Amino acid sequence: MKVLIGVDDSPCSEVAVRHLAEAAWLKGTKFIVLSAVAPIFVGPGEAAASDAIGRLLEEQEKYHEEIAKRAATQLRKPGVTVEARMVVADPRVALMEAAKAEHVDLLVVGSHGRTGIQKLLLGSVASHVVTHAPCSVLVVRERSARA
Repeated sequence: MKVLIGVDDSPCSEVAVRHLAEAAWLKGTKFIVLSAVAPIFVGPGEAAASDAIGRLLEEQEKYHEEIAKRAATQLRKPGVTVEARMVVADPRVALMEAAKAEHVDLLVVGSHGRTGIQKLLLGSVASHVVTHAPCSVLVVRERSARA
């Protein structure tokens, strides 16, 4: 079985990784941990800041590599393989492309649980994944204090 998990630096991502780490998996399961850095778009008036933007993107890439590596470490156990990846792309696009290219059986993401205007303004990786994934999807939500 191949499992792709999208991670970022949010608590909901940590909950999703912990959920997978605590579950029992068949021997031979492969986890692909993916953290995506959203590209930085430079406007015409910002050409002079290209060095600063380049440094910022480089820092973001290193940061997201560490996020993926940290999650991969949590998933390592006997009988499974784990690979950490970082890509520069919109997270929604990156997850769809990886799921298709790797022929994954399960795509896992955490959910912030945003609704209404927050979801509309901030977008939702989880919603996009659920509606566009070429495989089964598991959306892990943190239990609220009200539950």
